Amino acid sequence: MATRSEPSSNKLVDDKHSTAVDTKDVAVLESPSANEDSGSDEEFYDVSKNPFLDPEVAAHWRQVYEDAKYECRHVLDPTLTWTEEEEKRIVRKLDLRVCTWACVMFFALQVDRGNLAQAVSDNLLDDLGLNTNDYNYGNVIFRVAFLLAELPSQLVSKKIGPDRWIPIQMVIWSVVAISQCAMTNRSGFLATRALLGLLEGGFIPDIVLWLSYFYTSRELPIRLSYFWTTLSLTTIITSLLAFALLHLRGVHGWAGWRWLFLVEGLITLSVGLASFFMMPASAVQTKTWFRPKGWFTDREVAIVVNRVLRDDPSKGDMHNREAVTPRRLWQVLKEFDLWPLYALGILCFIPQNPPGAYLTLTLRTLGFDPFTTNLLTIPSTVIHIFTLILLTRLSEWLNERTLTAMLQNVWTLPCIIALRFWPGVIHNAWGTYALITVLLSYPYCHAINVAWVSKNSNTVGSRTVASALYNISVQIGDVIASFMYLDYDKPYYHDGNTKLLAINILTIFLFLFTKVYYVLRNRYKEKVWNSMTEAERAEYIRNSPVRGTRRLDFRLAH
Repeated sequence: MATRSEPSSNKLVDDKHSTAVDTKDVAVLESPSANEDSGSDEEFYDVSKNPFLDPEVAAHWRQVYEDAKYECRHVLDPTLTWTEEEEKRIVRKLDLRVCTWACVMFFALQVDRGNLAQAVSDNLLDDLGLNTNDYNYGNVIFRVAFLLAELPSQLVSKKIGPDRWIPIQMVIWSVVAISQCAMTNRSGFLATRALLGLLEGGFIPDIVLWLSYFYTSRELPIRLSYFWTTLSLTTIITSLLAFALLHLRGVHGWAGWRWLFLVEGLITLSVGLASFFMMPASAVQTKTWFRPKGWFTDREVAIVVNRVLRDDPSKGDMHNREAVTPRRLWQVLKEFDLWPLYALGILCFIPQNPPGAYLTLTLRTLGFDPFTTNLLTIPSTVIHIFTLILLTRLSEWLNERTLTAMLQNVWTLPCIIALRFWPGVIHNAWGTYALITVLLSYPYCHAINVAWVSKNSNTVGSRTVASALYNISVQIGDVIASFMYLDYDKPYYHDGNTKLLAINILTIFLFLFTKVYYVLRNRYKEKVWNSMTEAERAEYIRNSPVRGTRRLDFRLAH
């Protein structure tokens, strides 16, 4: 990179707070027009890639960061440059230290959240005197408790920091998960379902908030796809674990499902305790008494922080131990531009939910024994991993969210039609298994949607609340899905599959509506923005009280 000089007064940070870097790596602010023939340097001076090169924008955000006491504000440096190789090396380090541990924690969540399906294959319902309606009630209670805890958990996380709250959550819920091995009746089953929902609620948006401190908006979807790939890997691992643990039926007089809850709860407890030491609060806070050298050099810290802020300056408008005020909470609730995403959260996962939740019960109905049943859940999970990653990669390559995410419901549509109208369902055991396996191999769009909500939130406070509201929407959809397959309708579930078919078609139309809505909203904003003078735009950037998605200088991703 070519090095240029300019008076130090144009810098966004004081010299005493600047990160020390070698002079050959620093390009100092200069008028963009002076760089017209600079070749590879030109991209650095593109204001769309480094908004801080606009003096008005720079002055505005500098004041915002100071007012918010943003923990990384002293590292901000709009003149900092770095090579592509440096950035790739840092992203690899982030993937190893941040994304990998997020996946480990999600593995622990899914172990306790998903092992009920394996437990029911070992006659848990009969042992506790339950029927399939009771199983549905347990799932509903879990989902309702989960969604009720989402927003409070996010508010607690924002106040004390996700690096503290997430490990606390995990340790407490693992104790409840272990206690399931002592269940003896319906009351105990429903009580543990409720407690697990209350304690696990908010975990996912908490993790997304933490990841957003380290990754740009373009990088986050694919990292979240790895995150949800962990869900599929967990299903494979726990299916193999269940195959072994359920064979312990009779040991010390215990049913196999009791051993399952005990062992897998202990796994979660160990991950929760380790998480107290594996989650730094931010890129500038990785040094501590048990990690004296930290994760990054001073230069790497500066690159991590500046690349994230250049992608989204709003990520510094709150510090990471700052609570969301009731006023800001109300403002986010009124952000009508995010409502289509909440609606998608409710609807788009309902069609796949009942066939997945009932997979082990369906396989038992088809005549497979408990051990074969758990092994037969693995193929769809393996395929699901590949389709999830491919869908998220496709969204990244095309920089397109709406139509890409819609492919999930396009995939499931013919499968649900077959489940409803194919006369061989249940009668043809292997044909039914193949059909459900194809359906459950669908490309999962949740990673795209979560990153989409984060991108369109536009401020840290909005992102915190909006992520929780989106996840609440998903849980509402799961609650609705729990009433699709009812005891009177088994084993064919004709009424249930008719409802799933209608919801699947409605979801496809909702995706198309969302695309059109965001395109028209952006055109309206662009028209108003272009009608303003340069002075009016500068005044708007400096002093407008409008926040979040309604700002005229913010464009909604779609």
